[in-house]
Amino acid sequence: MTNATLTRAKSSLTRGQLPKYALWLVLVGAVVLGAALSALIGFNLVGFVIFTAIFFVIAATIVTRAVEGSRKASNKFITFLVYGAFIIALLPLVSVIWIVLQKGVPGLLDPGFLSTSMNGVTGVEDNATATGGPVLGGAYHAILGTLLITLWATIISVPIGLLTAIYLVEYSKGGLLARAITFFVDVMTGIPSIVAGLFSVALFGVLFGPGTKTGFVAAVALSVLMIPVVVRSSEEMLKIVPNELREASYALGVRKWRTVSKVVIPTAISGIASGVALAIARVIGETAPILVTAGFATSINFNAFAGWMASLPTYIYTQILNPTSPSTIGPSDQRAWAAALVLIIVVMLLNLIARLVARIFAPKTGR
Repeated sequence: MTNATLTRAKSSLTRGQLPKYALWLVLVGAVVLGAALSALIGFNLVGFVIFTAIFFVIAATIVTRAVEGSRKASNKFITFLVYGAFIIALLPLVSVIWIVLQKGVPGLLDPGFLSTSMNGVTGVEDNATATGGPVLGGAYHAILGTLLITLWATIISVPIGLLTAIYLVEYSKGGLLARAITFFVDVMTGIPSIVAGLFSVALFGVLFGPGTKTGFVAAVALSVLMIPVVVRSSEEMLKIVPNELREASYALGVRKWRTVSKVVIPTAISGIASGVALAIARVIGETAPILVTAGFATSINFNAFAGWMASLPTYIYTQILNPTSPSTIGPSDQRAWAAALVLIIVVMLLNLIARLVARIFAPKTGR
């Protein structure tokens, strides 16, 4: 076959198709138009991305329709919309991370932020920063309080939530009790966080007297919010375990409780760990229930069962609402943004730990 014949054959196959570089050229043009339009109304990154996406979708659809026809143009139009929706959905997340990094890194790099508390820090120290003095005070007590409160809330919530899910999936027969548990779990999923805090305050007020505020009281309040998430996520993970695995275990004469503990839970452990991480992320940033249950402290408290205890959310709240020095709010803002960055890092680390635990304890599939 001659070169001319090959060229004609290739031309017939690619006729009516856009060149690979065509959409890239359209994108370049959309970027230029988006930048120009956003500059006219006051340039900002979000507006620029939105305008560029709109111009690209419209122009790419028109070009595709002119070259490839209406059928392929409709297909690419929907494809571009899906990609555009994905990008727009990422914008708030990227924006939040960028702003927190931009404002939080300077405070996080302060030598004493992670190793000191706010004990003894007054407006005098913050006023001194206006003349070049260092920013004193840190969030060590708040970080410690967050970890202790979340740890106790997890210790309370995970066994209760997991055992409830096991009952619903493995033991209940869809009776009245199972339906009641499912109903109340659904109700608790949407309960306002402040209600959970008031419940915990009332409970410990009856048991130990009014005004009882400790880290453990806050942990109980957070556990009320965590349990429904753990129950729902664990229930769904247990449901997707194949029944063949259970039947094979029963056929070997293994009792039900051992089948659940040795077969079902290890098979679903990856999803269960992810659900626990999701539940922790759900409560670790709560402010209202911790304010009413643990109060706020400026000193370090290692005992979750005695005394008021600070946490990162309440630390951020007080630094923004009540600056240490009302006339010089810069240091308080810096501490608040740095604490917000620490909170995000803690959530990310907890998710990574959950994935690592799930990978370690997941059933081995190889021989």
